[in-house]
Amino acid sequence: MILRLPRRQWPFLAVLLLAVVSFASDRTDQYTPVVVSPLTPGTQAVLGTDGKRHIVYELVLTNTSPTPATLEKLEVLSDPSHVLLTLEGPSLVKVLRNTSSSPAVNAELDLNSTRLLLLEIALPQDAPVPRQLLHRLTALAAARPGPAAAPVSQTYTVAPFTVGTIVPVIGPPLQGKGWIAVNGCCEAAGAHRGTGLAVNGAISFAQRFAIDWMKLDDAGRLVHGDAGDVHNYTDYGAAILAVADGTVVDTLNNLDDQVPGKLPDPSTITLENVDGNHVVLDLGNGVYAFYAHMQKGSVAVSVGEHVKRGQVLGKLGNTGNTSAPHLHFHLMDSPSVLGSNGLPYVIDSFDYDGQVSYEKFEATTELTGDWGEGRLRSPSPRQNEFPMNLAIIDFGTAK
Repeated sequence: MILRLPRRQWPFLAVLLLAVVSFASDRTDQYTPVVVSPLTPGTQAVLGTDGKRHIVYELVLTNTSPTPATLEKLEVLSDPSHVLLTLEGPSLVKVLRNTSSSPAVNAELDLNSTRLLLLEIALPQDAPVPRQLLHRLTALAAARPGPAAAPVSQTYTVAPFTVGTIVPVIGPPLQGKGWIAVNGCCEAAGAHRGTGLAVNGAISFAQRFAIDWMKLDDAGRLVHGDAGDVHNYTDYGAAILAVADGTVVDTLNNLDDQVPGKLPDPSTITLENVDGNHVVLDLGNGVYAFYAHMQKGSVAVSVGEHVKRGQVLGKLGNTGNTSAPHLHFHLMDSPSVLGSNGLPYVIDSFDYDGQVSYEKFEATTELTGDWGEGRLRSPSPRQNEFPMNLAIIDFGTAK
């Protein structure tokens, strides 16, 4: 595309170009053997049920030198003098991932080695959200290009990253009380947050803000009786709702439920069946909603159909790569459920009813027992917030 500007703007452009040339001539170039770039150009801060605004994104780091490099520290800056987050030592290694999504064992990078750095900035609700983030890297690395040489410690600022504050506002994907936001945002070790996949020629984190919704009964149980029977789970068969008006762009409806208690044989999982029976909605403006693991034969909509907010799309099941009935839900920036960027969002209205204990949930492989101990005596009405990991949420009836 050719952009033609009116002549009256030419003098301004000449001054601007002169300024840019002058700025470049005053700069001193620095050799930066570890190159750093954001995986995506930017993201949006989102207000969570924990009262903080969360900025979630990834950096890509590659050592271009024959001299091995060791990452020593990474600082996230809102401006050159204001540090929002410092990672070093174990805290830095904890959020480093190999390109296969497996955790990095250390902060060392050989020639051509690449690591992904999974970042989360949590700001107080009343703190200003920076329009841009910078990243100050300190690494023990090559001091000059050429053959391998003794590494030296050096620091440089790289990878500017834009941050916005406008996110999609949607309705609830379910109805009723006692829904737990399982595997939610934003720990790097989380099942969703930590999973990047190489799809369609790029590494994508489609599930950055994904939630596995599971339901408590009045006694605080996720399951009663035999945990190997899908029908004994409180959420099994729950109605799944359109979160906004939209158009159906993809469905799958013919897979059988898995037997709960364990994941299916990995050799049987493909990109086509990993999410089980599902629906993808085009909500407009480049935003898509994804619903996964639905019951066989329950999908009530078809490709090309226009749906309204609150319309029933199908029933909650246990199909695909799942070990227990739940609704996997996330928003994304393309219809590709795995080859897209996961988007933050807020739900316009719900009641916050407490938290499931993170320590208890992580310490067990069983879903039996009482999980409602963290419920509040009086749920807190919330508007335009994102349910954080293990939050207990009460949704109203469909509008």
